[in-house]
Amino acid sequence: MIEFRTENGGNINLDAASEAFLKVQRDEMAGWLEVPTKETDLEEIKRAAKKINSDSDFLVCIGIGGSYLGHKAVIDALEGAYTPSRTKILYAGNSLNSFALSKVLAEIGDKDFSVNVISKSGTTTEPAVAFRIFKEKLIEKYGSSEAHKRIYATTDGNSGALHDEAVANNYTRFIVPDNVGGRYSVLTPVGLLPIAVAGISIEDLIAGASGQSTDLEMAFLYATYRTTLAKHGFDTEILATFEPRLQTFSEWWKQLFGESEGKGGQGIFPASVVYSTDLHSLGQYMQDGRRNIFETFMRIAELSDKVKVPKTSSDIDGLGYLEGKSLDYIQEKALEATVDAHRAGGIPVFEFIIPELSAKNLGALIYIFEVACAVSATMQGVNPFDQPGVESYKKNMFSLLGKP
Repeated sequence: MIEFRTENGGNINLDAASEAFLKVQRDEMAGWLEVPTKETDLEEIKRAAKKINSDSDFLVCIGIGGSYLGHKAVIDALEGAYTPSRTKILYAGNSLNSFALSKVLAEIGDKDFSVNVISKSGTTTEPAVAFRIFKEKLIEKYGSSEAHKRIYATTDGNSGALHDEAVANNYTRFIVPDNVGGRYSVLTPVGLLPIAVAGISIEDLIAGASGQSTDLEMAFLYATYRTTLAKHGFDTEILATFEPRLQTFSEWWKQLFGESEGKGGQGIFPASVVYSTDLHSLGQYMQDGRRNIFETFMRIAELSDKVKVPKTSSDIDGLGYLEGKSLDYIQEKALEATVDAHRAGGIPVFEFIIPELSAKNLGALIYIFEVACAVSATMQGVNPFDQPGVESYKKNMFSLLGKP
């Protein structure tokens, strides 16, 4: 069970957070609160994953933002914690960079692959361009009929360019629920199909996101603390971890909170660090820089003794005091030292203690962050589920590119 810690051990009033959550529950875009519970839905996803595993060396996931960050976060975080399938997940359509896309094409080479294109509309520039390119490669390699059997479209259930194309060509289809936005969609088919293809138990992931009362309380506490800090001038939050496997999870968290809160001249700016690496680049600023920052740690409680500092006949490097100690133990002490130093330096610090990296615990953490984000944005007086600001650059880009 995940635990939330703060240096403030006193009671805190959660009434405002509870009221905000009631408002969130009534919103038409709060469908993510009802994670998939139908066994038939999960079985359909698992059947598709089994077919992909049987005939594909690679699955190219085409999507941007919430259409890929969520499942990539889960897959990256659980590296080494499950037996991977034969199918490697590759990513495209999350940028307009030719080098990145060419690299994916080169890795596939002549091997077998399938495509999971994830887009509610089918017209978002980055994934639409990538889908054209990979669809052409599929047809060139397999012919139209077989190529269409290797395309899995996760899209709107009723309309849109991708929906219409999928129906016309009989692609295998999965539905992005109307009441779920992209950044809240990891526990829908948007995230569950690639996660299942990777070999991770989607049942365990869903079970972790069951919305237990303790998880709700943690979400309310977290949301209340961060909105209170924002009122006192702490306008930047750093999500910190000593676990490199959680780096992509931090990227998902940044989109979740940044896109949900950053509007109307409001919002806490979300940033992230991976220690101890970033202690040697940002450590000085964190310790002695502006005091507008608060820090939230994702801390893994499970320690491994797989790698230990070896003993040597000479102590020329001065590491004799670490001989026989595991790297995880040393890292844990570095984490404790960092938390203590930053708190002493004037940074409010919170900690989410995760017993171990598992699908169930990640499911719970995803749910906690999603609830906390929606509640926090609502408490700040903004809509957690729209993103009007992202349209500005699109209008400029379409004008420069000559879109009719």
